[in-house]
Amino acid sequence: MRIQKVLNNNNVVIVREDGQEIIARGKGLGYQKKANDLVNSDLIEKVFVLAEKEYSSFEQMVKRMPAELIHVAEEIISYAERQLQTRLNDHIRIALTDHLSFAIERLKVGVIVHNKLLPEIRLLYPREYEIGCWASKKIAQRLGIIMPEDEAGYIALHIHTAKISQMDMGMTMNVPTMIKEIVGIIEQQLGIDLEKTSMAYQRLLTHMRFALQRLVTGKDIYDIDPDLLDMIRIKCKAEFCCAQVIARFIRQEYEYELPDNELGYIALHIRRICQS
Repeated sequence: MRIQKVLNNNNVVIVREDGQEIIARGKGLGYQKKANDLVNSDLIEKVFVLAEKEYSSFEQMVKRMPAELIHVAEEIISYAERQLQTRLNDHIRIALTDHLSFAIERLKVGVIVHNKLLPEIRLLYPREYEIGCWASKKIAQRLGIIMPEDEAGYIALHIHTAKISQMDMGMTMNVPTMIKEIVGIIEQQLGIDLEKTSMAYQRLLTHMRFALQRLVTGKDIYDIDPDLLDMIRIKCKAEFCCAQVIARFIRQEYEYELPDNELGYIALHIRRICQS
C-alpha cells in the first residue's frame, strides 16, 4: 500500500490499494512519510473504507479535531464491535466523532441537551445503551469531560444506526419517538397508566421495535392464523380497536401501513399489559 496523504499528527493516513482509497490508522504510521511512500503494515492498527463523498468530510474532521478525541471515538467503536460481535458501518467514524466533538463543545459552555427518549432507548437498545455508558466513562477518563446520561442515549442511537445499515439516523430516532407516541395512544384510549417497569410493558416495546423495523426495512410481517385473528377481534375488542387507532396514527404521521397481522399481535400485548 502506498500513501496518498498523511493526516492527524502522523497517526492517520489515506492509502491506495488495488485502485481503492483506504483510511489506515496507527501510532506513527505517517511519521516522516510523504505521498507515494510505502506504508509500514506492522504499524497499522485499523483500516476502513468510506464512501467517495465522505473522504473530504473525514479529512476536514481529522484536521480540526484533537487527535485524542479521534482515538477515543475509535476505542468506543472497537468496544462496540466487540460487544455486539459485528462490524459497524464505517460511516460511524464520521458521525460519532462529529457528535462527540459537538457534545463536548456544548458541555464546556454549560449547555446540556436533554434526551426525551432516554427511557425508550434504555429498553429498546439495552446493549447499545450499555456501550453508551461505557463510552461516557471512557471520555471522562481520557478527556476529563463528564458526559450526562442523556449523551449515553445519543451514543447508543449512533451505535444502533451503524449496526443496522438499512436504517438511517433519522429512522433510528423515529422508532423510539413512534413508540413513545404509541404508548400515549394506549394510555389515552384505555384510560390507564402503563407500568413502565413491568415485563408486559417491556415485551410490548420490544415487539413494537421489531414491528416498526420490519415496516421500514420491508421485511416480512409475522403471519397469524386467520381464526386466531378473528378470535382476537372478538375477545379483545377494546385492545384491537386501540391497535387500529395506532395503525391510523402511523399511517397518517409516518406513511407506513401496519397490516392486520401486526394489529393482532399488538392487541395481544395490550391485553397482557391490562391484565398485569
